[in-house]
Amino acid sequence: MPRALLISLVSCLAAVHQASLISRCDLAKALHEEDLDGFEGYSLSDWLCLAFVESNFNISKVNENTDGSFDYGIFQINSHYWCNDHQSHSENICHVDCQELLSPNLLSIVNCAKKIVSSAGGMKNWVEWKLHCLGRPLSYWMTGCHLG
Repeated sequence: MPRALLISLVSCLAAVHQASLISRCDLAKALHEEDLDGFEGYSLSDWLCLAFVESNFNISKVNENTDGSFDYGIFQINSHYWCNDHQSHSENICHVDCQELLSPNLLSIVNCAKKIVSSAGGMKNWVEWKLHCLGRPLSYWMTGCHLG
């Protein structure tokens, strides 16, 4: 009986995890509709690479950092600077509740990401983007995606 319960629990967790993922091309379409292609000089491929290296396209990812802050959503936006998590001091530059950054409609996270990219440093504000996307050929991120 305990084994069956464990298998059921793991199956439920896997289903919940799957529900929070967005496909690469669906994300490209959503970002295109929000006018991110070319925003502050960054292509949709930059945004897709960012989403992949930060969250592996997981809309609901939350990660705790060593300083006690948290990163939220597909772009892993930090609670210390950009959103209010009601747990630690936050500058809340995006004027948004961190939980809103986990919404599947992506509007809050896109608006916050635009503020981040418009600030000093642009996409270099994301360490993972600097390490894995900056200066690399990224056009393959759009392969097979039809935006029209």
